[in-house]
Amino acid sequence: MKHITITFIAVLFTTLSFAQNTDTFFKASDAFLKEYVKDGRVNYKAIKKNAAQLDEILAATNSIKVSKSDANTYQAYWINIYNLTVIKGIVENYPVKSPLDIKGLFDKTKYEVGGKKITLNDIEHKLLRGQFNNDPRFHFVLVCAGLGCPPIIAEAYMPNTLTKQLDRQTKLALNSDDFIKVNARKKRVQLSELLKWYKDDFRQDGNEIDFINKYRNEKIAEKSKISYYPYNWKLNQAK
Repeated sequence: MKHITITFIAVLFTTLSFAQNTDTFFKASDAFLKEYVKDGRVNYKAIKKNAAQLDEILAATNSIKVSKSDANTYQAYWINIYNLTVIKGIVENYPVKSPLDIKGLFDKTKYEVGGKKITLNDIEHKLLRGQFNNDPRFHFVLVCAGLGCPPIIAEAYMPNTLTKQLDRQTKLALNSDDFIKVNARKKRVQLSELLKWYKDDFRQDGNEIDFINKYRNEKIAEKSKISYYPYNWKLNQAK
């Protein structure tokens, strides 16, 4: 049934006028992610067998216009495009063991999406972080296909729920032992390298600990010694 739903939505993209309507894109993205994502992992093998579905969803974005003035729609739109485009990049080269095995995946390869010819890094840094004060929550919803990333979710980001989704995914990551390793007795904390690479984003209203404690249930001691553990670039593929 899910497969039929996705196919039907894809047909709508190619047969109906949707130039100024993002609803179909969000619904198609949501159906696609529900079909192929489970427990933070992507079934790239299954997508590879029917790659046209994803291609149609992304190709359709070239006829959709969004404005930064409608911030929630704009952000949800580009977050979904980013995550789906990463999946497309993996599928086009699958099987691979890591996104880093694909030369230029993030910084060289340009994709025709959203009416632009653009790299994944440009979506992240110019269209999202660069336009919205380097909101640190973006780092917990933009998924690079590595297991070190916060997990991809089996749903699309939606304008009317975006704030809750951003906060939820940030809180989920910052309360996860897989993302932050705390030794309270020794006042030491190991953080994902993600927080090292984008240190300035997490220091806008204090330091990294201040930011983390906004979302953690068990607060980290302010004077904890910070170190970083290596990022896991192994592919987040379904087992």
